[in-house]
Amino acid sequence: MMDNILEGKKIDENRQGEALEMASSSNPNGKKLFLESYGCAMNFSDSEVVASILIKQGYQTTNDETEADLILINTCSIRENAEERVRKRLTNFKYRKQHQPSLIVGVLGCMAERLKKQLLEEEKLVDIVAGPDSYRDLPSLINEVEGGQKAVNVLLSREETYADISPVRLDNKGISSFVSITRGCDNMCSFCVVPFTRGRERSRDPQTIVQECRDLFEQGYREVTLLGQNVDSYRWNITNKGEIKDETKPTTNFAELMAMCAEVHPDLRIRFSTSHPKDMTDEVLETIAKYDNICNYIHLPVQSGNTEVLKKMNRGYSREWYLNRIDAIKRIVPEAAISTDIITGFCGETEEQHRDTLSLIEEVKFDFAYMYKYSERPKTLAERKYEDDIPEEVKQRRLTEIITLQREQGNAINQSYVGKTVKVLVEGNSKKSEEMLCGRNDQNTMVVFPKIDVQPASYVDVKITDCTSATLIGEAIA
Repeated sequence: MMDNILEGKKIDENRQGEALEMASSSNPNGKKLFLESYGCAMNFSDSEVVASILIKQGYQTTNDETEADLILINTCSIRENAEERVRKRLTNFKYRKQHQPSLIVGVLGCMAERLKKQLLEEEKLVDIVAGPDSYRDLPSLINEVEGGQKAVNVLLSREETYADISPVRLDNKGISSFVSITRGCDNMCSFCVVPFTRGRERSRDPQTIVQECRDLFEQGYREVTLLGQNVDSYRWNITNKGEIKDETKPTTNFAELMAMCAEVHPDLRIRFSTSHPKDMTDEVLETIAKYDNICNYIHLPVQSGNTEVLKKMNRGYSREWYLNRIDAIKRIVPEAAISTDIITGFCGETEEQHRDTLSLIEEVKFDFAYMYKYSERPKTLAERKYEDDIPEEVKQRRLTEIITLQREQGNAINQSYVGKTVKVLVEGNSKKSEEMLCGRNDQNTMVVFPKIDVQPASYVDVKITDCTSATLIGEAIA
């Protein structure tokens, strides 16, 4: 499986450029918001926060940009082609403003923080620039623009978590949702721009997280993914040195938070993303094993199988440490599927170091892997410290070798499901046939089976009879 990701920030290509629609305000002001999102799950979750703030100001969301009074683009700085696509969209909106002078156009998120000067002053593509921690300020920024000024707020915060904003979601499925538990990141991986665009790590009040999970379940959702750049470093009322901030209040770590969310209801599946190998504890694994509704699926980015490359990447662990965590997963949660992220062609990577990554893939036997060539990003430590010296053709050849090996192993793992019965959360019709239903099993693998009389968001036992490289095929058991 191949995708584009950075530090666990999985990019769902099917959602890029998606316009968000949510429940309308009870006190509409007659203005419509078109909100388009790019990037990872965190960005799409942030868009729900933005829309919730503006709905309270009387805006109604629309998926028709031509009827919008306010256009906001929530952006990502991970990939160059994503930035190019956003620029084209902003250029189109700039032409529209010639015929609709009152139209307000803004750019949000990671790209906004990094390119604020170019977008606002040099290219004059936008009226508003708002960073990931300034969404509460959007109403006042809009007021500034309506008063004839350009408006910008890209200040990063050590406190902002948007914990008190509970998005009123209105999507096509209403089955799975993301719940942010942390913002920002303290891990200064040399290839990653996130600490510079999203700021330092801070955790959200656990009670607000549990309440959001409870609200989602009552709305009919049956799966939540606890979301953070590094969920394993979640901590409440605890410093990063392990000291208790307020002795009169309870503390909460990630294992305890997962348990609290799992106890909302046994029919609410709990997933999480992303884990960091240096921070994943046995306590987290034991919590997964304890609760049937915490999914047996762990995304554990390795990035490279060579210790020297990992050191250059500033990952904070060695090959041996990573394999120790894999052994712990297989011992404590033997049914767990394990996925990973792999970067090939990082600065100075030798053929021997590349082979170390191949040998690690062979040893671990990942269920899935998100694999890509190293691409230097501005503002990162790697850009300042190392030379991007691996030729493009070498990167591509190494990536092809990694993809080929992983595909073979993924196929073998899927074949091992044939004859077994798995529990599937039904999502709806299969993309390829309306005669088939689809959903995911506990291990996050897509399962398709002939249609039966069952509603989406229901659980169905499916006996697996066949498979492809990415999908299990079976029949529902009455």
